Amino acid sequence: MIAFLRTRRTALIPLLLLSPALLTMLFVVALPLGFSFYTSLTAYRLVRPETIEIFVGLRNYIRLLEDWEFWRVFGRTILFLAIALNVEFLLGLGIALLIAKITWGQRTLRTIMMFPMMFSPILVGFQFKFIFNDNIGILNNALQSLGLTDRAIPWLVDGRLAMFSIIFAEVWMSTSVFAILLLAGLFAMPRDPLEAAKVDGCNSWQVFRHITLPFIMPFAFIAMTIRSLDVARAYDIVHVMTGGGPAGRTELLWTLIARTGYMDARMGQANAMAYLSTLLSIAFTWYFYTKLMQARRYMGGVQ
Repeated sequence: MIAFLRTRRTALIPLLLLSPALLTMLFVVALPLGFSFYTSLTAYRLVRPETIEIFVGLRNYIRLLEDWEFWRVFGRTILFLAIALNVEFLLGLGIALLIAKITWGQRTLRTIMMFPMMFSPILVGFQFKFIFNDNIGILNNALQSLGLTDRAIPWLVDGRLAMFSIIFAEVWMSTSVFAILLLAGLFAMPRDPLEAAKVDGCNSWQVFRHITLPFIMPFAFIAMTIRSLDVARAYDIVHVMTGGGPAGRTELLWTLIARTGYMDARMGQANAMAYLSTLLSIAFTWYFYTKLMQARRYMGGVQ
């Protein structure tokens, strides 16, 4: 009996050690998720708290399926994700390859490369809002001083230019994520295949295409998974720089959700939008996970 109690007590020790983390996840993650899902099934409005008791089932989701504005913003968010991720990958790859070639001052460059990641998205938004301002912005003043334009360019007022400005700010802030992970992949790459390829007469492009790039692609897909979750939730930069304007042309999913929930006070509808937009994050995560597994199988990492 004593041995049984001692064994039982020993088995409870891991659970006791994990209990603070489990309780934190329960109150910080599980309960808010459950509450938000319940409100997505109600007619809850912030200005009328009693509406949280009005159960409407899937009506909020059905309305979204018929809402052309929501799907237009959904498509714009996918386009924003695709452009930002691809540009960040290409720039990060170029930076990683350049830094890998440097033999002096490499540690200093790696430290400098991490600086954009350290800035708050809100701070980056205000920074680029000032840079792209059509009246006092640094960019317009520089272009006019160099004689490249004779008028102020409305970077944040024109719809297409405003989206370009937001993507530029997002790329500036997050390219270093790709650069750091790809640089780690370059440092981890064995040298024997590279030397064998050079002995066989392969040129630099062939070595990069058939050896270097396949080896670092798993690192690239890890970076894309991380960044797709961040970009899909992009709110701070868009809200600070344009507020979703002009005329909603830079509205993304999370700015639309915030406007619906807090400005229009339709919290039930906003939570339904949030759960549908979560499907986008899951889809991108699953896609990059499958690509990661394919890349690892190609390199012989997973059979």
